[in-house]
Amino acid sequence: MTSENIGDFDAISDAPSPNGEMAESDAPPLDSSIASDSQSLEAQSEQDLKQRLEAVIFASDEAVPNKLIRVALDDESLSDERIADLIAALNREYEETGRTFRIHRIAQGYRFLTEKQFHRPIQRLLQPKLARRLSQAALETLAIIAYKQPVTKAEIEAIRGTNADYVIRILLEKNLIEVCGRSEGVGKPLLYGTTKEFLDYFNLPSLSELPKPREIDELMREDDAQEFLKQELNSRLKVELERDVEADASKARESQSENA
Repeated sequence: MTSENIGDFDAISDAPSPNGEMAESDAPPLDSSIASDSQSLEAQSEQDLKQRLEAVIFASDEAVPNKLIRVALDDESLSDERIADLIAALNREYEETGRTFRIHRIAQGYRFLTEKQFHRPIQRLLQPKLARRLSQAALETLAIIAYKQPVTKAEIEAIRGTNADYVIRILLEKNLIEVCGRSEGVGKPLLYGTTKEFLDYFNLPSLSELPKPREIDELMREDDAQEFLKQELNSRLKVELERDVEADASKARESQSENA
């Protein structure tokens, strides 16, 4: 065979087969193709799982514990570590895209919270709403219980200087406090402490994150806090005036009814 024939033979061997298929030597390795498809499916599965986890936490108005996450996703095989890894991946995506929120672990569960640098505008937005939910007496009583727990009703009343029956009942109904035992003192009075819902309400990971008394004093010296207190006082005064007007109107109607 001449050298020209040998060259022709090499060209024929490199050409596509008559039926249009590539020669076996040019086809991609089968194992590589399968591995690529497998990786693609895994990536899609991972993204789907993250999206469903994100939706569950986003839709809840309170911290979602791992147990409930597994129920919502219908996947009991999800470990606590796996959930934490998925949330860490979501938070990295939020950071990379400049989102103003992250998923935080709060009260033994997860929930969305805005970043600290956006605290001021959100505080101004929500403070009036929070004030309507809890009266000043309720906030004072709740603070005593949070810092002194476990604490008895008598101890609360001694600190506040007023009866605490009604306020304690309201806080129990809101599930912000709970009975956590009985004192060893005379009569074995009930002891009160805060609940998981208390941590969730104030966005606290644990009781150790409660602000120190010194920090509270510093906060109360800030202009925003003073302005809020001023607005709250005006709001309460307005409510009292409206009550007085309604009471006077009611008395007038009763008087007219009696004269008639």
